[in-house]
This record gives sequence, structure tokens and C-alpha cells, in this order.
Amino acid sequence: MPTAPQTTDELYRALQENDRRPYGRGRTVTAEELVDAAEHFAEPVPLVHALLELHEAYTYGSEPRKSPVVFARLLTLFDEQPDIFDERLRHTLFWRFKWLANALRALPEIPLASLHQWLTEMRDRYEEAGLGLQPYYGQAYQLAAHTGEDTTLAYELWAGRARTELSDCQACEICERAQYHLTAGDDERALRTWEPVLSGQESCKEEPARSVSYALLPLLRTGRTDRARELHLTGYRACRRNPSMSGEVGRHLEFCALTGNEARGLELLAENRNLFDDVDSPLDLLHFLTGVEVLLQRVGQLGHGDLPASGNTGRTWTVASLHAEVHRRADDLAARFDTRNGTTTHADHRRTRLDRAPLLAALELTLRSRSLDDVAVFVPLATSPAPTAATVPDTLPELITRARELDQQGHPDAEACWARLRTLVAVRDYTHPDDPAVGPLTQLRADLLADEANRAGEKDEFEAAAALHEEAANLYDEAGAPGDATLARACALLATAEIPTQGGDGAEAKTAALTVAHTSMVRLHQETPALAPYQEARLLRLRATALGLRLQSSGDDEHIAPALAEVDLLHAFATQHDVTGQISGAQVLRASTYAVSGDLPAAVTEIDALLDRLKAHGPAWHLPRALGLRGRLQLGLQAAQAAHADLTESLRLATDWPAGAVNTARLHGDLAEACMHLGRPEEALRHLTRSAELELRRGSRTDAYCTYGNAAQLSLDLGRVEDCIALLDSLLVEPDVAAEELDDRLVAQLRLTRARALHAGEDLKAATTEFVALAAESAEWDDDPGSHAMIAAETAVLLGESGEYAQARKAADQALAAHAQAPRYEQLSGCLRELARLQAQQQGGDGLADALAFLADAGRIADEARAAGYQARGRSLDTALAYEHGRVNAYAGAFEDALAALEQALALLGEPGPDQDHAGEWAECVRLAGAIEGIYLERPAPALTRLDAAVSRLTTLGHNEETEPLLSLATQLRNE
Repeated sequence: MPTAPQTTDELYRALQENDRRPYGRGRTVTAEELVDAAEHFAEPVPLVHALLELHEAYTYGSEPRKSPVVFARLLTLFDEQPDIFDERLRHTLFWRFKWLANALRALPEIPLASLHQWLTEMRDRYEEAGLGLQPYYGQAYQLAAHTGEDTTLAYELWAGRARTELSDCQACEICERAQYHLTAGDDERALRTWEPVLSGQESCKEEPARSVSYALLPLLRTGRTDRARELHLTGYRACRRNPSMSGEVGRHLEFCALTGNEARGLELLAENRNLFDDVDSPLDLLHFLTGVEVLLQRVGQLGHGDLPASGNTGRTWTVASLHAEVHRRADDLAARFDTRNGTTTHADHRRTRLDRAPLLAALELTLRSRSLDDVAVFVPLATSPAPTAATVPDTLPELITRARELDQQGHPDAEACWARLRTLVAVRDYTHPDDPAVGPLTQLRADLLADEANRAGEKDEFEAAAALHEEAANLYDEAGAPGDATLARACALLATAEIPTQGGDGAEAKTAALTVAHTSMVRLHQETPALAPYQEARLLRLRATALGLRLQSSGDDEHIAPALAEVDLLHAFATQHDVTGQISGAQVLRASTYAVSGDLPAAVTEIDALLDRLKAHGPAWHLPRALGLRGRLQLGLQAAQAAHADLTESLRLATDWPAGAVNTARLHGDLAEACMHLGRPEEALRHLTRSAELELRRGSRTDAYCTYGNAAQLSLDLGRVEDCIALLDSLLVEPDVAAEELDDRLVAQLRLTRARALHAGEDLKAATTEFVALAAESAEWDDDPGSHAMIAAETAVLLGESGEYAQARKAADQALAAHAQAPRYEQLSGCLRELARLQAQQQGGDGLADALAFLADAGRIADEARAAGYQARGRSLDTALAYEHGRVNAYAGAFEDALAALEQALALLGEPGPDQDHAGEWAECVRLAGAIEGIYLERPAPALTRLDAAVSRLTTLGHNEETEPLLSLATQLRNE
């Protein structure tokens, strides 16, 4: 707090502002400072308000040890000066007797006798004040359940009594009743009791999140898995990182552990790492740690105890070490409670949770379903040593020879051999075989560098690839392998040509670079005698690839013939020397060249011929790639069903080969596109998420995040709001995102989609907070004012929905300033019209002037758009503006102006025609004009004339559905 309040008015404003902050140390510290400030005023009432705010901050900030001291001060003030407590303050004070009972139960150092003594005082004070005792009996029941006594009588004494004004809210009481049935082993009755809360009919500050966390396992046990999944997503988001709901977080972790979602559990644990340090309530901490232990125990049982885990700050944890620490702390807490209570209830409860077997082998909780193996092997596939005994020879000479043979063939199993060799050579005491057939160590090191360079090129890391190929070429020269050196240099030339250029015409520069690379490759070819057939075929393949890429970059028809000529040269040579892999490679290049030149039918014909050859002569590992290419060509020909069949078969065949041999990430991405064309978005969503996760595992993280962003947007479009939010939450806590290593615009796009999803999910507060942050960040994007205009406009609308019109005006002004640099006519017009509507609707006549100011800005944008020749996608900006003038003036009570504006809108719309959208807009405009004229201006006769004429016109055109609201209004006017 910058400065202490100097007046009571300033104090009350500060208290209101603090009340809007989230619970946590920031809010609590400010509340403590406000209490200090309130003590300096002569009036006691401000101190009461400040103490109540501090008491709430301690309660919901999970600091029960401090709560009793504050409540004791309030109670003393009440006893000494009861007159300063008006009815509302008195009600609040007696309500919080229950809060103190909860706080004392959460502290094992408080003797059981003191708990009973407090309940006795609560009962006495309620009786003295003439208040009903149902809340007291509710606390007595909760204490009995806490200690493990027989709760039957205590439950009946509470549940059988009529509720009072100080009873817990309906949602909280429902949760307590449901837990009673749950403890008795009656899942079905518990879920029936919970239904009003789980369905959203009853809620409060902690509900339904609290009930959801308890209901997850009963839902699974009774077979309601879809409902459990849905509630996990909504319930977890409502309690994550919240110290006062750490027990609820623990139950969500337990749910993950028991449904085959251990990887998601570890992810959520990392997101809630703060709870290890922020939770000051021993009881909440016990519940949280027990849920954590269920998860860690399960991960350890599955053989992943060495995985990293997120625990107390200050040290690095593995699953195994954190499990041991959590077990110790939770056991100690349970023992302290049981010692205080004289029972074994908490130890027994822990044992029950820890002994629970998984309820499902696998339940897909989110769009990003990952296993522990995915978490453990989060490195590019090409560096993952996954050879099998059958693939990799045992002896070193055989292994080196086999790797080279497979590499010459382009066989996928070569990578397993190179991976094994890379591991062996890296060992300090590696001894190279003294075998002329194997060659020197220098040659092997060159082989490994060449393989590493190829993998870098596959990930578009062209600078690294070029450098590695050059280094390999030098080593090959040293080893006396000129053919391999030439190939490495040719690869370096191609990689260098593909390095993106800065500024200027990138396509032109790349075209020139590829031309130079091709010329240099031809010269290398001519200058290197005695190439082996496989080397010469590979060099010809590189030459053809360079010209194919040149055609793709330039789009120049003059580059088609040279590219095809090189392909023909490669095909003829490979056929003459029976280099099988390069024969099919030539046909792929030919098909690609036809495709790039726009001749898709010829490309398909070429691929069909290739598939026939592959099925007859091989190599079989080229089949998935060829089918994938044909699938993409079919997409280009708009043959989505054929594309889907080819891509599906390609994926099936890819499973016959080592991971990474086929770009399955791309196949899933192409399948997603085919599914969208076929009207199967849910299937497309599955392929998008699978594609993204495979890209992550390949190390293509930017591509992966882009694909995941597309999946998030699709899930939002499908109405799967919570899936969208959960997916983006998962991505935004990834280490490279948190460390700001990922492109900031890409991260901003992910956050923007999340903010829109929060808005769609009616979490207006969270959505507005994110939009405001994004608007502030995008204001610094000098190179992209259009995006800032878009974000600021959406931010303004959300602020308007929250009633914060001063801030909305500032955001709208930011959007207008950015729009002046990069016009966004339709979006800005829509934003300003919506702000005007919101302000007039919420404030009536008081907000008319500001609403009309928004519409005046929208009018200027419409003028600019007209001058620029801009055509709106829907109705014209002028028409939309006139209609909004009608609505705004109507909300403000300026009915004559409203009717005039709607007449103008009707004139701009023109008579309805066969187009249904136009007819619908026209009919709505007529309806609103009729309502204003007939009801608010009390001129029913002309209003009925207007309505009857519109109904007749629409009926003649066959727009019967559009007439229904007009007929309904006409009937209302006639009846009145």
C-alpha cells in the first residue's frame, strides 16, 4: 500500500479495492496494513470493518493460526460497544463464529477440550442473542466427523433442524450431507444429494469446486466417467493454486493417479508447487499432501521414481525423494491430529486413500493425453537410443558395417545403429577396431556428424546442418573417403541455400541461392571421379532436390523443365545401377515437381505408378511416405475421402518402422485437414493433438505449439470450452514458455485463445484480467499495430461487460489509435457499437451521452471504410450503425430518436429478398421499430400497419420463420 489512508472515506475505498484482490499474501498484507491505519481513527466502526477484512483474508488465505486473534478482537469490541454493530455487522460477526470453529479444528495444537469449549460459547451466545441453533449443531456434527466419533446422532441433531439465517449456504450444507452418505459407503445417495451443486443450481465462494473434488471418485465407481471428466476440468480450474483449497487440489491429483493420468497429475502438481509453502493450515496441508502421495506412489509403482517432480522450493526433487518427504510430513500431521483427538481417524483415512487401487486403466481427461513414458522421453526421437537386439549387431565391427550398409540403402533401421554407435564412441575409454574393413575412427566420427547434420536439416535447423556437413566433409577427406566428402559438401551446399535471409525478397534470394548450390553440386560431381553408384545416385538426388526447391521458391514456369530433366537423369542412373531407393526417390521428386507446377492429376498418376512399383519391388519403408504424398495431393484435388483413406493407410504402415522413420506428425496434421473437409471436426481434433505431441517429441516445439493452438481454437469452436482452457493451461506452464524462450507472439496467441475461452465459459473476471494484460503487452508491438487494435477492442468490450466504462473507453481509444495505423474497420466498428449498447442497456439515460460518443467513433470508422472502398463481410457498417442507434436510444428512453434511427436502418437494408440472412435482419429491425412505436410511443395503429405489411412481404417470399416474432408482437398490440 503506497500511503496509509488519511480519512475514513479513503480507508473504506481501500477496503473495497482490497476486497477485489484474489486471496493470498498480497491481499492479507494489505489487510494487515489497513487494520493498522484504522486504529488511528477515533471512530471504532472503521476498525471493525478493517478487522473483518483481515479475518476474511486469513480464513481464505489458509492462515488459521492468525484467525482466532482477530476474531477475539472483534468479539471484545462487540462486548464492549455493541451499539457500533449495526444489523449487518452483527450478522457478519455471528456468522463468523463458524469460521473460527473451522480454524480451531484445523490446528492440532488446540486441545480437544478447547474445541468443545468454543462450541459451548457459540451455543450460549446464539441462545442469548435469540438465534436458532442449527448452525451450532452443524459445527458439532463437523467436529464429530473430524474426530471420528459416531456421527449418527450429531448428524440428526443438525440435519433434522430447520435452517436459519445463519446456517451455512445451501451448497455447503449439501456438500456436508453428501459426505455423510459417502462415508457410509452410499455413493448413489451421495451423488443424488450433490446434484443441485454439481449441476450449478446451488453455489457459493467455494462451491461447486469443493463438492466436485469429493464427487470425482464416486462418479467413477458408479460408471459416470464422462461426468467425472467434465467436472474434473471445471473443478480443478476453480481451485488451482488456491491455498484455501489445497485439499481440493490434492483430490484432483488423486483422481489423476487413479485414472491412468499420472502424467497429467505431475503436470498439475508442478502448477501447484506454491501450495507446499503457502498453505498454513495443517488440516488443509494434510489433505493436500495425502493426494500428492497417492499420485507419487502410483508413479513410483509404475517404475518412474526417477522422474523430476515439483515439491518444496529450495531443492530439486525426484518422484521417489518427494514421495519419501511427503509421506513423512503427512504421517506426522495425521499423528498429531489423532493424538489431539484420541482416535486413529486421520491415519485410517490416509491409509484408505493410499491403499485404493486404480479405478480405470485409462481415462482421457484432456486433449493433451500423455503417458509417463512421454514425460520421461521428452527428447527428439532421433536421439533416443531405442535399438533392439535383432536390429543392432553385438560386435563393434559388425555394428559399424551394418550401419553403413543400412545408411546406403536409406533404411530406417540405420538410425538405431547410429544411435548405438554414438553412445559407444562418447565413452571415455572407447577403443576403435583395428580393422581395414571398418576404416579409421575419423571416418566413423564423420559418419556420426553426417547423421547429426541430416537430423538437424529435418528440423529446418539449416545453419547447424550446413556446419555439421562441412565438418564431416573435412573428416572424410582426412579419412581418405573422397566420395563421402563430396556428398557431405553437396548436403552443406543445399542446407546453406535453405538458410532464411533477412529482409528484402526472401523468395528471390532463396531462388538465387539454390541456383548457385545446384551449379556447385554439378561442379563437385564432375570433379569427383570413381563415385560408387549409391554415392552418385545420392548426389544426383541432391541436384534434383535443389532444382525442385528452386521451382517451389520461385513459382517460375521456366524452372519446371530443368527440374524434371534432373529427375529424369536421376531415374535413369538409379534404374541402370539398380539403386532401388533412389528409383522411388526420383518418382517422388517427379510427382512433387508436377504438384508444385500445378499439375495435380499428373502428380497423382506418378505416385500411383510409384506405389505399384513399391508393392512389387520395394523398398517397403517408402510406402508410408508415398501414400502420405498421395493423400496430400488428393486434398489438393478436393478428394477428401480418398485423402483420408490414403493417409490412414500411411499411418497404419508407418507403425511397421522405427519411430521417426516416417513423419507421422505431418500425417496426423493432414488427416485433420481431411476430417475437417469431411465434416468430422471431433476426429480432426484428435489428429491435431496427436500431431502436436509428436512434433514436441521430435523437438519441433514451435510447430507443435502452433498445431496445439489450432487444436485449442477448434475445441473452442466446437463448444468444448473447458477442454480448450485445460489444453492451453498445460501448454502455458511448459518450461520453455515459462522461461520466455518461445516466440512471444506465439505465446500471446495461445493466451488470447485462452482468454476468449474464459469469456465463452462465463469467467468474465479471469478473461478480462488476461485481456487487459495482453492489451498492455501488444501496445509495444510497433511492427504489428493491427493485432494490438484487435486485442484492445476485445478488451474494451469485456471491460464494458464488467461495467468498467472508464477503462473500456481507454482501451477503445488504444484500439482506435492502432486502427489508424493498420485499419480493422469491421472489428473496431463492432467493438464500439457493442460498447454503446452495453452502456445504454446498463445505465439507461445516464449513459446515453457516452454511448452516443462510442457510436460517433463508429460513424467515423464507417466513413473511413466507405472512402477506402472496404466491403464488410455481413451487413454494411452504416446499416449496423443505424440499427445500433435505434437500440441505444431505446434503452435510454429516447424513443423518437430510436424510431428515426431504425427507419434509416430499414432504408439502408432495402427490401428483403430471397436471402434468408438479409430477411432475418430486416425482420428484426421491423420488430424493434414496431415495439418502440406501438408500445413505448403508444402509437399501435401505425405500428400494426408496419408489422402487417412486413408479415405479408416475408410470407410472399417464403420466409415464414422470420414472421413469427412479428406476428407475436402484432397479437400483443391488438390485445392491448
